[in-house]
Amino acid sequence: MKELKHLNKYFYKYKFHFLGGILITIIAQIITLYAPKLIGESINVLENVNESAQAKIDAISLNIFWVIVTTLIAGFFTFLMRQSLIVMSRHIEYDLKNEIFTKYEQLSQEFYKNNRIGDLMNRISEDVGKVRQYTGPAVMYTINTFIRFAVVLVQMYIISPKLTFYTLIPLPLLSYFIYKVSTEINIRSGAFQANLSTLSSFTQETFSGIHVVKANGIEQRKFDEVKELSKQSKEKNLSLVKVNALFGPLMILLIGLSNLIVIYIGGKMYIQGTIADIGIIAQFILYINMLIWPVASLGWVSTMIKEAEASQQRINEFLKVEPTIKNTVTATKPIQGAITFNNVTFTYPDTGITALKNVSFHVNPGETLAILGNTGSGKSTILNLISRLYDTNSGEVLIDGIATPNHNLYNLRYNVAVVPQDAFLFSDTIANNIKFGKKDATQEEIENAAKTAHVHHNIIDFKKGYKTILGERGISLSGGQKQRISIARAIIKDVPILLFDDCLSAVDVETEEAILKNLKQSTQNKTAIIVTHRISAAFNADKIIVLDDYQVAESGTHDELIALNGYYKNLFEKQIHNKK
Repeated sequence: MKELKHLNKYFYKYKFHFLGGILITIIAQIITLYAPKLIGESINVLENVNESAQAKIDAISLNIFWVIVTTLIAGFFTFLMRQSLIVMSRHIEYDLKNEIFTKYEQLSQEFYKNNRIGDLMNRISEDVGKVRQYTGPAVMYTINTFIRFAVVLVQMYIISPKLTFYTLIPLPLLSYFIYKVSTEINIRSGAFQANLSTLSSFTQETFSGIHVVKANGIEQRKFDEVKELSKQSKEKNLSLVKVNALFGPLMILLIGLSNLIVIYIGGKMYIQGTIADIGIIAQFILYINMLIWPVASLGWVSTMIKEAEASQQRINEFLKVEPTIKNTVTATKPIQGAITFNNVTFTYPDTGITALKNVSFHVNPGETLAILGNTGSGKSTILNLISRLYDTNSGEVLIDGIATPNHNLYNLRYNVAVVPQDAFLFSDTIANNIKFGKKDATQEEIENAAKTAHVHHNIIDFKKGYKTILGERGISLSGGQKQRISIARAIIKDVPILLFDDCLSAVDVETEEAILKNLKQSTQNKTAIIVTHRISAAFNADKIIVLDDYQVAESGTHDELIALNGYYKNLFEKQIHNKK
């Protein structure tokens, strides 16, 4: 159970629930001892030839009354036990999900490139659910079992040590059986959970790309693939269930064997006069049967613990991953927006592909820098380094003269607004998607941002306007509309640094001109970096750099680059010619 040690901090956090549950369980189990004792005394009353019939009836009636009272009291304390321990497990489930989600937010970009979304979702849902079964029902029934065993065995020993010894003969067999089966359950449970993650990842990817599936007419192929994965999942689950199915019958068999021993050995002892009252045999049978459910639950509890261990192991794998980008500075400083690259070289750690080589440039606060270059020349990488999604291999990225690792990470990112080329919108209203950049934005601010992004007229044409609910990832909008809503989201954030990653690629030339005109006004006194393939988005910038072979091949203003008669001039002439 070493993987489950991670949960000990939560048991300590909710120690009052935990210890209170144990105390309540002890009280409940002690009270349950009285019912068999009263029943045994009732049988002894029936055997007593010296008592009158009415006296026997009165004694039995009184015993029945107390049996009912003690049973109700024990039931009430059992209810309190569940309230204490099961509620504790829900608190732990809540905390564990938050811990995992927080860890997911901290992990770096390469982590998400190397892990599938479906698998991440499965660990925070299915695996946490399995762990909750351990912290709740498994803990509760384990405590209940051990305490019941303790109080029942002590009571049995007080009554008859010899009969107690014979009654416990089947227990070593039980222990061995639980050990062997639990080991097998752990192996099969881990295999089932791993397969379930694969199935979850496949279905999540298929549903996310359903338009591609339909467009290519491969529905049947995807159906066959998910059918095969479901078949594997079924087989692994059946394999697990078959092992679990052995517990119940064998538990009952061993309990039945104990009952037979009590009847046989107890009967001989009564005949021989070793025990004085036949009611003792009845008490022992009732005590043994009080152990039926706890003993039978051992299999179920063992299964839950093994499944929880397998799930917690999968969770721990991610919790142990250290993010490559860490916040090492607690103090925050105002950011003005000066950006400097000093001989920056960067290679992506997951692919080993070099994206930048000795890149240097400087942007003053309030200036606009345009970056052009061929596909894969490292343009987007520059934006990733500014917002510190990655750290450089060599050289420095400076914000206001301070290297990015020496900034408070969260303050840095808070002061940067990024518009990615592949716009990501949430399944929410258009207004809330724009407000993502500013939580407390007013409707007027939302509409002004949308107007600047030249998307307001599209939004008001929708039946519900800004209250229109978007499909997942904004699938109900066109590519250009998604990009413009992303621009509105960045504008409304009102921060000193704006990063635009080829975010006008899906709009026509006229719309682009309108947006650029609006952006020029809204980005005054803000540092803006525009990655683009279009000259029209670049020639009004204060500075322009051209990347080639991961290096700065050309830099300057529009007029200076035209004079160089290089890549920029050739691109300018081609695009102007095509526009005409």
